Amino acid sequence: MRIIVLGSNSFAGSSFVNFSLNKGEKLIGLSRSSEKSKRECKYLYNKNIKNFHFIKADINKNFNLIKKIFRKNKKSILVDFAGQGMVAESWINPDQWFQTNLLSKIKLLEYLKKDDLIERYIRISTPEVYGSHEKKINESTSYNPSTPYALTHASIDQYLKLQLQSYKFPVTILRFSNFYGEFQPGYRIIPKTILSILNKQKLPLHGNGRTYRSFIYTNDFCSAIYKAIYSKNAVGEVFNVSSDESISIFNLIKKICDKMNYDIKKLIVLKKDRLGKDKKYLMNSVKANKLLKWKNKMSLDEGLNRTIEFFASMHQKNVKFNLKYVHKR
Repeated sequence: MRIIVLGSNSFAGSSFVNFSLNKGEKLIGLSRSSEKSKRECKYLYNKNIKNFHFIKADINKNFNLIKKIFRKNKKSILVDFAGQGMVAESWINPDQWFQTNLLSKIKLLEYLKKDDLIERYIRISTPEVYGSHEKKINESTSYNPSTPYALTHASIDQYLKLQLQSYKFPVTILRFSNFYGEFQPGYRIIPKTILSILNKQKLPLHGNGRTYRSFIYTNDFCSAIYKAIYSKNAVGEVFNVSSDESISIFNLIKKICDKMNYDIKKLIVLKKDRLGKDKKYLMNSVKANKLLKWKNKMSLDEGLNRTIEFFASMHQKNVKFNLKYVHKR
């Protein structure tokens, strides 16, 4: 059985490709960007790289090519990471988020459904569909999106539920807390903090860093997806997947500073909070624990140690990372 990874050059997608290659899987990767360098893509180091085939394909622009790939590889497993992924930037050109995250996905799903082309569809979603909550979120919590980004994800998730109910479309939806680890883009909060310290640069901190998040290390993130692929209990289900630890962004930055022996007062510059930013969403993973037999293994402390070690090593080799997000349409 072959796995097709849509959005294979994203941090999450490339991490999953690497994880699955280590399991002996054969995969096809589709992504709008060209295959990235070893600085950004862990699977390029994998000893089983011969079992991975990359095809450059944009879900918005290369639909005919994508159709041919699925028809040629009928009854594959589709793991979908593709989409416009930045939250704050989704206010600037929301039409682009709706085009990629919703309209192009609907077009693809209608094609796949019509000819019964895939065995399973694993959809990688986000807890941002729930909005901000003081108490822990479970899978039955109502949607309350607060940004265009979150609204597009809530919309496609709901559309998939309709496909399941009406056509028995074989979908599984996984919603993950913030994932991190080696090879993550430099503009995300954990690598950005580490790299700012290493480069002795200032770090903008929005809203005093009082928002709370949970973080999940890349291997734990990937193992949940892998279990969902092979679990008979996963079809038609939604799973929240998260660690049990939560932390404010300020305390996360402070923890990294302490580990790197750096004064947080020298690092941060306070900025106005972003529009629509959720103050807190912490997920209950009991369902994933029971049905998928999944459990978070890596503590935040140990995961941060590994991530710091990786970026410090890259810094010593004079490898450059972009700390600012550059939007691509």
